[in-house]
Amino acid sequence: MGAGIMEKEAKMNVCYDTNVLEELLRLLKLEKIEENIFRGQSQDLGFGNVFGGQVLGQALSAASRTVPPKFHAHSLHGYFMRAGNAVKPIVYTVDCIRDGKSFITRRVVAVQKGQAILSMAASFHTGEPGYEHQDPMPEIEGPDNIESEVEMAGRLSDQIPPVILEKLLCKKPIEIRVVNPVNPFAPKAMPPEKYVWFRAIDKIPDDAAVHRYMLAYASDFHLVSTALYPHGKTFWSPDMQVASLDHSLWFHREFSMDDWLLYVMKSPNAAAGRGLSIGSIYTRDGVLVASVAQEGLIRPLKK
Repeated sequence: MGAGIMEKEAKMNVCYDTNVLEELLRLLKLEKIEENIFRGQSQDLGFGNVFGGQVLGQALSAASRTVPPKFHAHSLHGYFMRAGNAVKPIVYTVDCIRDGKSFITRRVVAVQKGQAILSMAASFHTGEPGYEHQDPMPEIEGPDNIESEVEMAGRLSDQIPPVILEKLLCKKPIEIRVVNPVNPFAPKAMPPEKYVWFRAIDKIPDDAAVHRYMLAYASDFHLVSTALYPHGKTFWSPDMQVASLDHSLWFHREFSMDDWLLYVMKSPNAAAGRGLSIGSIYTRDGVLVASVAQEGLIRPLKK
């Protein structure tokens, strides 16, 4: 890897650890190998490449390690430049752009085999009193009677290739329940709106930085696929190439990743092989805690 850092392969498969949440927390915590340089292992979720949320979460974790505890991330903006290898570690270099009295700015580059796979800027704020308003949470069915993604995978197991099915049926550190799902292997055109409940499966440390980089990790699930809803396509459609291109996330208020959060996603536009999706994340009692924007590649493959 770049800067003469020795590579070591480390395939982390969430199926083989009985405490998958602890494993995810270890994955996102990172190893410090030099001043402002960190190494994270990779996780194979069955996508073939590193999950974009993993790189976002690890990059924010790296940046958070370089700021005083009173500063908390309020925004990040990242570009995915190359697909990551799910069996190789990733090195994160943090550039300390500015340290102010109330705001701190960091730039993070994620590197695999000497090549950048993500470039991200993050800003941290001490927080202060001020005016407040927010969009109201839409009236959406609560999570209690909605099947989880693991339950859906079990119901559709006869349609899923065995190597993918093994990953989908694994115990997950973050439980996801889609309010208005499509059958991933027999999709029908629907309005470009998606509603997803999610939470960590158990308590996580009472550290705002941990909850923020965990949310960064989870915020990449389902967002780009919302732009496929009106076209009757999914991530698993064989005639589609789908990938995240960039990702922005703003943290508005405090939250707990181990309580249910509602992810409201809408896609206002698709054109030129790209789809834009916008997300709002609410607590169960309607507090808007974060906003998300992402453009993704939704390229129909030529036959």
